[in-house]
Amino acid sequence: MAFQEAIKHFTALMDEVNEQQRATFQNMHQGYPSDAIVRFLKAREWNVPKAHKMLMDCLNWRLQNEIDNILSKPIVPVDLYRAVRDSQLVGVSGYSKEGLPVFAIGAGQSSFDKASVHYYVQSHIQINEYRDRIVLPAAAKKHGRHIGTCIKILDMTGLKLSALSQIKLMTIISTIDDLNYPEKTDTYYIVNAPYVFSSCWKVVKPLLQERTRKKVQVLQGCGRDELLKIMDYSSLPHFCRREGSGSSRYSSSPGSDNCFSLDHPFHQQLYNYIKQQARGHIPPQPTKQGSFHVSLPDPDPEGVKIAETIESQLIKLEDQKTSENTSKLSHPMNSLKIYSE
Repeated sequence: MAFQEAIKHFTALMDEVNEQQRATFQNMHQGYPSDAIVRFLKAREWNVPKAHKMLMDCLNWRLQNEIDNILSKPIVPVDLYRAVRDSQLVGVSGYSKEGLPVFAIGAGQSSFDKASVHYYVQSHIQINEYRDRIVLPAAAKKHGRHIGTCIKILDMTGLKLSALSQIKLMTIISTIDDLNYPEKTDTYYIVNAPYVFSSCWKVVKPLLQERTRKKVQVLQGCGRDELLKIMDYSSLPHFCRREGSGSSRYSSSPGSDNCFSLDHPFHQQLYNYIKQQARGHIPPQPTKQGSFHVSLPDPDPEGVKIAETIESQLIKLEDQKTSENTSKLSHPMNSLKIYSE
C-alpha cells in the first residue's frame, strides 16, 4: 500500500513539469511513465522527495546535453567508430527466453585507449538510448508485454592489474547509468573471472547496496550451462559458448559472431540507424565536427568509495606480485637457474 501511495504522490509531482521536461520524459519512458517512476523510486529506496529530485536532475541533464538528439550524432569517420568498438567491448548477443535483451560486455579486455573520453561516453549513451527507444520497445511488441530491462553478461577474461588506468572512465560511465538510467538491468552475470576479479569482488561486495548485490551472479567458468537455463545457445555471447574459449575479443569465427564487432548485426543496425537519423536531423546552427560533448557528472560518493576500494586492492595485489617476484629472484637456486640460462 505504501508503494502505491509513493507512486501516486510521485505521479502527481510529475504533472507539474514544464513542456520541455515532459517531452524528454516521454522519450525516456516510451509510453510507460509509471515504470520510469518506479525505477527512480527503487533507486532512492522509495523516498519520494529524493526520487523526484533524482528524476528532475536527470530530465535537466537530458535537456542541457541534448540527449534526445544523441541518436542523430554519428561518430565519424567509420574508422574512428570501429576503433571505439574494438576498445569498448559491448554488444547484444540475443534475447533471454523471457524476451530480455542480452548485453555482452568485455570488461576484462576493454582498453578505452583508441579515442578521447568523450567518444566513449557518447557511444555508451547512444547504446543506452538505442536500447530504451528501439530495442526494448521492439522486444515488448514481439512478446506482447512491457519489457523494460535487460540482462548483462560481463566477461572478465584478460582482467589484469593494469585495469587501474581504466577505473576513472568506468566510474564516469557507471555514474551516468546510476543517475540517469537506474534499474535498467535485471541481472548481472560475471563469467571467466580471474583471481584479480575474485580478490576485488570480496572487498567491493559489502559496499554495494543489497538491491544491487542481489542482481550480481558470479558464474563458474564461462557460465554456459547456467546461462542456457535462461537463453538459447544462439543468444549466448561468443565468449560463453565453450569452456576455455580463450578471448572475449575474438571468437573462432570473427565478425558477425563476435557481438563486440562493428560487423555484428546489432552494431550494423545501430550505426545505420544513427546515420539515417543524422540525415533527417537539421541542427538549428552549424555544428563543428567532433565528439558529442556531454557534461560529465560528479561521481556519487558511494561510487567514489567503491572505485577507491578497487584501486587500493589492485595496488595491494600489484605490491604482493612484486614482492613474490623479488622473493623468487633472491632465492639462491633461482639465481643459479637464471645465471645458467
